[in-house]
Amino acid sequence: MPIPAEARFWIARAMGLWRRGWASLRTRGLSASWQRVKLQFRRNTAPARALYMPESAPFAPFSLPASDAPRASIVIPVYGAFAHTLACLRALAAHPPQAPFEVIVVDDASPDDSRAKLEQIDGIRLHARASNGGFIAACNDGAALARGEYLMFLNNDTVPQPGWLDALLRTFDQHANVGLVGAKLVYPDGRLQEAGGVVFVDGSGWNYGRNESPDDCRFAYVRDADYCSGAAIAIPRDLFARLGGFDARYAPAYYEDTDLAFAVRAAGLRVVYQPAAVVVHDEGTSSGTDLTQGPKAAQVRNQSVFAEKWRDALRAQLAPGTIPTPALLHRSQSQVLIIDELTPRPDRDSGSLRLVNLMRLLIDEGAHVVFLPTRLEADGPYTAALQQLGVECWHAPQASSLSTWLREHGPRFDAVMVSRHYVASELFPLLRKHAPRARVLFDTVDLHYLRERRAAELSGDAAAMRDAMRTRELELALIAKADATLVVSESEHTLLATDAPQANVRVLSNVHELSTPGPTWSQRRDLLFVGGFRHQPNVDAVLWFAREVFRRIRAAQPGMQFHCIGGDVPADIQSLSNLDGMRIHGHVPDLQPWLDGCRISVAPLRYGAGVKGKVNQAMAHGLPVVATSPAVEGMHLVDGQDALVADTAEDFADAVLRLYDDEILWNRIATHGRDNIARHFSMDAARGVVRELFLSNPL
Repeated sequence: MPIPAEARFWIARAMGLWRRGWASLRTRGLSASWQRVKLQFRRNTAPARALYMPESAPFAPFSLPASDAPRASIVIPVYGAFAHTLACLRALAAHPPQAPFEVIVVDDASPDDSRAKLEQIDGIRLHARASNGGFIAACNDGAALARGEYLMFLNNDTVPQPGWLDALLRTFDQHANVGLVGAKLVYPDGRLQEAGGVVFVDGSGWNYGRNESPDDCRFAYVRDADYCSGAAIAIPRDLFARLGGFDARYAPAYYEDTDLAFAVRAAGLRVVYQPAAVVVHDEGTSSGTDLTQGPKAAQVRNQSVFAEKWRDALRAQLAPGTIPTPALLHRSQSQVLIIDELTPRPDRDSGSLRLVNLMRLLIDEGAHVVFLPTRLEADGPYTAALQQLGVECWHAPQASSLSTWLREHGPRFDAVMVSRHYVASELFPLLRKHAPRARVLFDTVDLHYLRERRAAELSGDAAAMRDAMRTRELELALIAKADATLVVSESEHTLLATDAPQANVRVLSNVHELSTPGPTWSQRRDLLFVGGFRHQPNVDAVLWFAREVFRRIRAAQPGMQFHCIGGDVPADIQSLSNLDGMRIHGHVPDLQPWLDGCRISVAPLRYGAGVKGKVNQAMAHGLPVVATSPAVEGMHLVDGQDALVADTAEDFADAVLRLYDDEILWNRIATHGRDNIARHFSMDAARGVVRELFLSNPL
């Protein structure tokens, strides 16, 4: 009887943990290995966000900051209900946006004393209408008075949370072709009110996520929406004017926001939901919730008006009564699942940077990307950064187990990429069962058996060599099972042509964006190394450089400093800070000052596999590199033109000193290095392989 896929998953996981634990004990020792075990079984979930609510104190005059050159004009229509207006304005005063802004309050002939009290608040621009015209008329009046590049329509029964406006504006800056952005709306008790709206074929609407947790994975990433509620939306002022503002045929209110979203899309632009912009909305304060009478009755009437106007566009919408899911919301896109052990941290290791840039490239090609870490952990700002790219990230508690999650979500995927052999060996049976139509891709990251074999050869460790051979068997078995295998260098592709001649192997190397060249040779000084120390080749490299190479450099250049940057610093690396000129910085969130300030980047690796991100990254920033042969393997580099290559301690030191003192050579290496990145490691260089493997018809 065949073993069920779920049972094979748990057997493979147990065996993989045992093998990796034993290898860690041998190479790292007991203390470091125990720390890794604790990390392996720790479970993190994203904490719930506490809502800010201003104090409910009697009215007293106060002021709001205001700009004479605003980037955003916040338009707040008001009809009575001053207590809500006061809370909204107090929230803006307590936590003003960082972007320059102005607040335009349109009093729509309020029946209470709203106007009199608003006149006592400094910093707002108050426009008093002579007669009540409704939401649409008030918003259009406010827009006509606005001076900002963007209009921000905000209901008076809202409490915008800190950072809300800046998050909306960043969406226009960071995403292409965006015409309208809506906030995440929550009820005062913390329940989700809307994470973007869904419109059905008959013109009826659905507030996606209503009454669910606002922290659910489904509602935490930037995505296109059919519409966003007019309670909190941003749109370029020129675009709003070009579209004719809110359509008066829906007066006094309702469906004008949905209509505007469809008009934005008809103009070739996107309507986007931004989960980082959180706004508390006391729904129904201004118009009630009864659809049979009062202002809310217009919602029923205006549905037919909207349906007639947008009849052709509505044909592509879901049928009424459909329960929207992520699979349905992204039904028009290729859906790609990326699986790795941990959420990538692109500021910490080159593998993470490659993975994030691959996701960015897939999104740029029109795919919808879903990321699932096998540890099922949310990773704070790193998870949030992916969600801001538009990646649908899953973790506990919504993803309670891998098998359960794949059973529910697997059928929707067109392609699945699994990174690292110890992750793929666990998941391949589950993927074949639960994602039957997906192309399954194995991403080696680098060939682990090649790296382990080289380390064993360098150390002469027979046990390590046996481990490397076992890893080889595992990796080659996965390569045979995958629909395609990804390697990062031509040298690994050539090796697999011999070791796995029947396999479908493609090169998808590191992916980098070229930066603007930084300061000149004369404005720089010192040496730079970048690399995380959970990666053993980096530990060996820095120890060898410090003990064998740097003393030779310091003999010729006594003032030279070596800046070593990378997280998870072990004791033997930290102890190097006692040596003259050695600066062990640990993890540094922003590398830019070092890439701009140092004169040379060194990559003294004595073994490894794959393509070294530390070399790519330096070259992409115009920082010349001195490296060993293993560090530049598979990178299409010419010694003396794109980089300097040396393998003995004496030759490495000589190369550093020669490049450090020769401005002409430095400039030539910097220029050619950037050209090499553009040809072989840029987004455009990777685009063809990405299209073929992830987005084309089945292989």
